[in-house]
Amino acid sequence: MLSIVDLTYRVGGQPIFEQASLSVAAGKRVGLVGRNGAGKSTLLKLIDGELQPDQGSISIQPGLRVGRMAQDPPDGPESLLETVLAADTERAQLLAAAETATDPQRIAEIHNRLADIQSHSAPARAARILDGLGFDHAAQQRPCNSYSGGWRMRVALAAVLFSQPDLLLLDEPSNHLDLEARLWLESYLRNYPHTLILVSHDRDLLNGAIEQIAHIDAGKLVAYNGNYDRFERTRRERQENLMSQAARQQAQRKHLQEFVDRFRAKASKARQAQSRLKMIEKLEPVVLLAHEKEVGFDFPSPAELAPPLITIENGQAGYGGKPVLSGLDLRIDMDDRIALLGANGNGKSTLVRVLSDRLKLQAGSLRKSGKLRVGYFAQHQTEELDMRDTPLDHVRRLMPDANEQKLRNHLGRFYFSGTKATLEVGRLSGGERTRLLFALMSVEAPHILLLDEPTNHLDMDAREALIEALNDYRGAVVLVSHDTHLLRLVADTLWLVADGACRPYDGDLDDYQRLLLGQRGGEEKPARSAAAKPEARPAVTETARERRKSQAEIRARLAPLRKAVSEAEAMVARLGKKNEAIRQKLADPALYSGPADAIRDLQIEAGSLQNALAEAEGDWLEANERLEAAERELREGAEA
Repeated sequence: MLSIVDLTYRVGGQPIFEQASLSVAAGKRVGLVGRNGAGKSTLLKLIDGELQPDQGSISIQPGLRVGRMAQDPPDGPESLLETVLAADTERAQLLAAAETATDPQRIAEIHNRLADIQSHSAPARAARILDGLGFDHAAQQRPCNSYSGGWRMRVALAAVLFSQPDLLLLDEPSNHLDLEARLWLESYLRNYPHTLILVSHDRDLLNGAIEQIAHIDAGKLVAYNGNYDRFERTRRERQENLMSQAARQQAQRKHLQEFVDRFRAKASKARQAQSRLKMIEKLEPVVLLAHEKEVGFDFPSPAELAPPLITIENGQAGYGGKPVLSGLDLRIDMDDRIALLGANGNGKSTLVRVLSDRLKLQAGSLRKSGKLRVGYFAQHQTEELDMRDTPLDHVRRLMPDANEQKLRNHLGRFYFSGTKATLEVGRLSGGERTRLLFALMSVEAPHILLLDEPTNHLDMDAREALIEALNDYRGAVVLVSHDTHLLRLVADTLWLVADGACRPYDGDLDDYQRLLLGQRGGEEKPARSAAAKPEARPAVTETARERRKSQAEIRARLAPLRKAVSEAEAMVARLGKKNEAIRQKLADPALYSGPADAIRDLQIEAGSLQNALAEAEGDWLEANERLEAAERELREGAEA
């Protein structure tokens, strides 16, 4: 139903797509993936006709309706329900025509068509979609312009889902959704009765709702069957096979060339040497898959603090004297990895603001360790960045006494190296601005990271890098996120924020998802043929609860070893700094025109420092070896 043939599209002379081709069959649910800037959103605009290709063609079966989520959220006095119903333009036109038609035959045609498109059930279908996206009956009656931009984007999503086009184009639809709405959306898209092309960095959404992946790879479109996990596995196996072929070809080329070099000058072997030269020329080079630049994060390790880091007793928090959360009795220790669950508006961000000292308790007590340093991240902070300044300027304001190399070293932890560090923030992508916020919040090596929706602008590889960095980080983590993949791999404690309270959740994320789906049970879903069932997910051999407990035990075992490494590393740094200062003194010619005693004392001190530094480096190496041995033992135990 969709055919892309030899598509070429350039921006500013730079090719985004170059002779890219893709075919999508009717009824397929396709996930469009690729790194930030690869051209995913651009391709949706090309398919929808908003942009025109420089070369090639994009053809859609005639008569089919294409629907794409509006880029600007709806804003008007109409209610949410009226806004969504208006998205079905054919229904709206027929209803308007029915009011003015006088010809009996025309009236009959209108009512027959209204019956065909099930107009009578449209308000109920629109209400169910809005409810799934977090709007109850009362909220659906409120005017659209009474909501914030994020909530109105949900209305835009509801509108395009309600219109149920033959080809549905969705670009990051889960960005403005909480976990509850994201789960509903996954279920809805998995049963969508027409063709879907979905751009998303949400791994679980791509695994649960998608049956084919289209990967933008070096300006080409490469199709893979299956969900995102299967795509990753297939691509990895393909790369390994290509590398193996390249190695075999290189060995063959070397063998042939050795024969040519050895016998080319001999008349009796000249013909055979010439034959092998032709064989070398015919060897087609094996083209490996494009290597995409890796992105990483490295949160600096904080100094150890005695537990607890934070305690709240009988706390109450809210705004303008109105409580949002009450009866808060919470404790956070340095090895905690906590995920906050609950619908948007229940108070998750309020609790994070309390923990970050951006909101004071209305009642109760909050105690913190005296030396506690807190790192706080929220998406709205991107609006506080100065678009005209560079990442280097922003970090310099927080580290005014640091030299430029130290500033660049810190930015380098978050992949701002070279010219990226001096690029205006206004020219950075959304993902790069998120990385800059990570760099700014971790300048002082915080003991706890408070992360409120940290993944919205990160691509898949950056999300995986964030997961790895958080698991390596040695402080506490409190997460608010709709990214269930992130929560599964980082959090080992769940707190449920609901009904004006925050309490530990006695279950794992799978239990919570089943609870939510049960609460939303009974809703009508679009019909889909039995032949189009989603690919089954692999069976889980270890429960999430057991995994969290295992991870906590591993961190507890490794904590003292990591502390020893950190202390030894700090000692090496201190002695190295002293040693460098004495070397500079000894290199000063003015020293040697002064008293001989001063020279002798410095030389003795330099010798002592050299010995101490060598001993400290030995301690550091030994501590590293003990840590690596423990990590290796734990990995082998886990694999066994």
